[in-house]
This record gives sequence, C-alpha cells and structure tokens, in this order.
Amino acid sequence: MTRRTTLIRNFSILALIIAAALQVSGALTVNPRPDPVSTGGLAPLEVHGAAARGIVERLQGHYRQLRFDDSLSEKVFNRYLRDLDPQRLYFLQEDIQAFDRYRLVMDDQLRKGDLAAGYDIFNLYQQRVSERLEYLLAKLEKGLDELDFGTDGSVLLDRSEEPWAASPEAMDDIWERRLLNAVLSMRLDGVEDDEIADRLKRRYSSQLNRIRQNGPEDVFQIYINALTQTFDPHTSYFTPHNSENFNISMSRSLEGIGAVLQAEDEYTKVVRLVPGGPAAKAGQLKPADRIVGVAQEDQEIVNVIGWRLDEVVNLIRGPKGTSVRLEIIPAGSASEHNTRVVVIERNKVMLEEQAAQKRVIEIERSDDEPLRLGVIRIPAFYLDFDAYHRGDANYTSTTRDVSRLLQALNDEEPGIDGLVIDLRNNGGGSLHEATQLVSLFIGGGPTVQVRDARGRVQVERDKVPGSLYSGPMAVLVNRFSASASEIFAGAMQDYGRAVIVGDYTFGKGTVQTLLPLGHGQLKLTQAKFYRVSGSSNQHLGVVPDVELPYLVDREEIGESALPNALPWDKIDPTQYKPHFNLTPLFSTLREQHDQRLEVNPEFVYVREQLALLQEQREKKAVSLNEKLRRQEQERLENRRLAIENNRRKATGEELLKDMAELRALDEQRALDPESANDGEDDSPDPYLLETGQVLADLVQLLQDKQVAKSN
Repeated sequence: MTRRTTLIRNFSILALIIAAALQVSGALTVNPRPDPVSTGGLAPLEVHGAAARGIVERLQGHYRQLRFDDSLSEKVFNRYLRDLDPQRLYFLQEDIQAFDRYRLVMDDQLRKGDLAAGYDIFNLYQQRVSERLEYLLAKLEKGLDELDFGTDGSVLLDRSEEPWAASPEAMDDIWERRLLNAVLSMRLDGVEDDEIADRLKRRYSSQLNRIRQNGPEDVFQIYINALTQTFDPHTSYFTPHNSENFNISMSRSLEGIGAVLQAEDEYTKVVRLVPGGPAAKAGQLKPADRIVGVAQEDQEIVNVIGWRLDEVVNLIRGPKGTSVRLEIIPAGSASEHNTRVVVIERNKVMLEEQAAQKRVIEIERSDDEPLRLGVIRIPAFYLDFDAYHRGDANYTSTTRDVSRLLQALNDEEPGIDGLVIDLRNNGGGSLHEATQLVSLFIGGGPTVQVRDARGRVQVERDKVPGSLYSGPMAVLVNRFSASASEIFAGAMQDYGRAVIVGDYTFGKGTVQTLLPLGHGQLKLTQAKFYRVSGSSNQHLGVVPDVELPYLVDREEIGESALPNALPWDKIDPTQYKPHFNLTPLFSTLREQHDQRLEVNPEFVYVREQLALLQEQREKKAVSLNEKLRRQEQERLENRRLAIENNRRKATGEELLKDMAELRALDEQRALDPESANDGEDDSPDPYLLETGQVLADLVQLLQDKQVAKSN
C-alpha cells in the first residue's frame, strides 16, 4: 500500500468517525419531510419551487426585517390556517394536530422551494369543504320541513376564536345550526320557503363546483401570500395572470366599475370606491359591502362566495356601456343572507373625472354677516405622468388644478373668509403631488420624511418660497382618506396651518415597490412615511382635532383592521417652523362643536344609529327559535323606525307610518345616487356644513386673539 493510499484511507476513516459523532450529538440531524396528511392530488409545478426561493430572497429586503426561523414558521402556519378556515368551520381538531408536524418547518421548506406543507394542508382543506357542502345539499334535499325551528338553541356569529370541532358529529351540529340560521334569516326577510331552498341549493352547489376547480397555481398563490402577509398586509404575491390585472389597473385603462376590492374570509369586500368611477357615481355600492354574486346584464346571478379575488374581478370587468349586477351583503348587515342587488354600468375611470373642484358656501352666524368659505374637493392625488415626463407644459396634476382654483377664489368679489380642503374618500395617489400641494400653504420647508429598511431617512422639501393661500383653513377627512391624503393632512396639522375635522384617517403610512419574478411579481413594503414632527401616520392615521361621528366601524375599515399591519411609531422630528399654534384653541372649538351636535338632528340620528349598530355588533350569538327571532326582529325594527321618525320630526318631514315605509325608504336610499352622494351634489351636506361652522369658530377666535394682541 502506497503512502498516498494510506493517507486517503485514514482520512476516510476519520471522516466517518466525525460524522458518526456529529450524528450522535444532533449537529448533522436532517429533518425528513413529514408524511403527508392528505391523499389529495394537487401538487406544485416545477416553476413554483424556483419562484418560492426568489420570493424568500426578496423578503430579506422588507421593511420589517423578520428572520426565517421557527418563530416565522409558526406565524406562517397560523396565518395559512386562518386564510383557509377563518371561522373554524372545516378543519377538525385531529386535522390541526396532524398539521402540527409542519408548524416549525415551513421556514426551512420555503427557503429550499419545498412547498409540500402548503399543498398537503390545502388538499385536506379541499376535502373538508366538499364534505360540508355535500352535507348541506343532502339536508336541503330532505326539505325544510325536516328542520326544527322550535329549538331553544342558538348559533355563534363569530367562531374565529372557538375551539376546532372535536369530531365529525360536532361539525355536523355546527353546520346544522348555520343552515337553520340561513333559512330563518331569509324567512324574516320575507322570502318564501321554496325560494329559500332554491337559493341555498344554488349557492352551495356553486361553491362545491368552485372548490373542485382549484389548481396548483391557486394553491401556490394562497400559500405564498400567507408567507408574504405575515410580514405586512401590503406585501403580496401576484401570479402571472394577476400581475397583468394589477398592471392594467395601475395604468387606469381598466374598464369596470371603479372599486378597490379585497378578499376577506370567503367573501369579496369593497375597500373603497375610485373617485369619478361608475360605482362612486351610481352611489349604490359602499365600502365594507361584501359581494356574493355577479351577473352580466340580465343573466342569472353567479354565486361567488369562496372564489378567488381575481376570478371575481374578471366577472365584474367588462366592456364600456354594459351593465353588471352585483348581489351584496350591505355593510353592517346583521345577517349574511339579507342581500340586495345593485346595477352598475361599466365605464372607464378617466383622470379628468378625478379633478379637484371648487365651490363657495355661506355659514350663517348668530350675530354677524354670513362667512364665505371656499371649498376645494380633491378626490385623488393625480398626475399625468406621461405628459409630465414628455415636458408637456399643460400636463394635468392635482397641485396645478388646486392652484388655479385658489387663484379663482382669491379673485372673486367678495373674497373668502376661510378655506376648506375636502379630502373625504381620497384614497391617495401621487406622493409628488401630495408634497407639492403642501407647498401651496407653507411657504417653504420639509413636507414628509421617508425611512427605509436600513433606517436611512430622506426628507422631502418644499423648495418654492411663498405660499398661495395663507388664510384660515380646515381639512375635512374621513376613514377613507388614505396615504397621500394623510401626508397632506398631517403636514397641515404639524405646521398649524389648518384644523383637521372628521374621522380618524385610514392609517396607511407605508411605501411599496413592485419587483419582477421569474413567475409573477412581488409587491414589497420597503419604506415608511413619517410626518415632519416625526410621528407616523401608519396604523393610527391622522387624529382629527375636532371629531365627527361616522357610521363606519374602525375595527372593519382601516389599516388597524388588517392583520400584521406595521405598528405606529415615531422618529426624530426634522427642522421645521410651525406657522401657528392652534392647540390652545381646540378646547373651545370642541366645546362649541359639541353643543351644535347635541341639537343637530342629522348628527343625533347618526349617533343613535351608531349605538344601535354597536349593539348588533356586540352580539355573540342569535336564537334559532323562530318565534323568538321574530320578536327580536320586531323590537329592532321598532327602534329603527323611532330613530328615523325622531330625525324626520326634528327636520319637519312627514313621519313614516310603519316598517313597510321605512323598508321602501331604505331601498330608495340604496338605489338613488342623490341620497348617497356624501356631499357631491350642489347642496352642502351636514359634515361639510359643520366643518364650515368649526372653521368659522376658528376665524372668530383668531380675530379675537388678534384684537387682544393689538390692545
């Protein structure tokens, strides 16, 4: 044996000894892939593994720098189960125990592009959903007469925190109660039993057909988004098909209804309406409405519960001039089975229809001449990027339009005593335009700070000296004022340039970047906005100085309602010089405001409606006894009728005789755009009028302060 051969043999023996020792100590222990739970047939495509590895790599650049470890794995695991079965209506306790083998290995698998856990869990999910729908259809085949509506039982309205069902029999009981509730809800809504059975059969059959059509791409998208949205709700994966839809919508060339939608549980939920879009103009669709059915023109409505968001969007989209019918569960509805149908004509959302508009309103004062207030409504922060980059001197932008409107208001005789910037329902848009708009009112200085994932802070500044308007101002906002709107409102608040009136704003203070992948795209949160004072708008929103009551549930709408939203925080303020210190005046403004609201019939009505809605939201369960449910509904309807008539009596309108007249009025309000315009017609709405009163109070306080200073 040569010396070289001996050395090789000795090194081989040494390597074996080291390997054996490490295996004993656990250092080289390799976690084998867990045995699958399900026998389902969906499996990832080859391209999905590479895409998963690319997404994991890009997530290292996320603003929230999470480590890929067991803690992250557990978060993804819980998020995936929540996305699939949010109300714990399908998986059994034994299923969850079987899935536990994946709880701490998802991070390792995803780094390697191994998607076994996601597909295995989904396959069993698909099986369990099919079992439940088949159970319901079998119950309906026996007839509604077989159901017991004299029971003393109840059904839970929210099962998201309940234990998983311990057995198939326990799950049967849950679903029988849900079926009883569905039938009861429709009976109380005046639907005949034959129609109830027919509707439910169509609904459950549609859901069953849909669940059986899922393919590998569907599973990949759901599983990967459980990963991305563990980081934050705005980090999302788009499949190649959805990437195309996203790009179309961003270019504003999409022909549809002009609504921003999101998936929530098994429903498609309206997040906001695009200003100037068909849905906003029609006035029939509202944020927080849930879409459960879609029909083309006069065709039969297709049930879309359980459908993917992109599939629902494809059904709603269509050629300009055609109509789409949407079956919706109205926001705040006590039952998911009390639906109504709205009709919207499709059209393009044109940039010019989002343009800022002006008006002048007069605010009556008890002992003085009426105050003339200019109002500029800004539906969106828009910029014609193509014309801007071409160097077109006539490019369209928010700031240029507002400048022109301000100049026109300044040139009017008589002039204006104050200015209201109305940002209600303004979901944002161009950051450039938001900072430019700030510059019209501050005369130089920082406008917003942007902090990236590495902690580096960039300050955007107004470099143009002087301001276009320096008089008293109010900014009117609501829960749907978001992003760029919050940047502008926050700057006005920090500089003391305006009193902020309305509701807490949406609370979106993050910046996203679209990154291409070999298979689809990733929208990644990479930075965060901060105000010049150092405070973030994220999660909290802009807190109004004077608050108005709105029929909006902040637990359902806004950044704080989204799982894993980045938290509120603050950084060091940048150097800026406030124009005024309005804070000492706020207590007086609020006191005078509260006195008006106590006797204003419109806001008394809103407060009473809010109290009633809050009571309904706090209900954990409802009775399944038909007699008790009818009594409960009668009490609820009597309260609603009393609230409506209290307002009508205070405003001198004719009182309604009974619930039949109130239902007819509700239907008219739902279908008549003029009754749901939120101040977009020629007559000022109560919110704008009260904002005008607050601004008039501010004008008076500033004048008194100036007189006292002069004396």
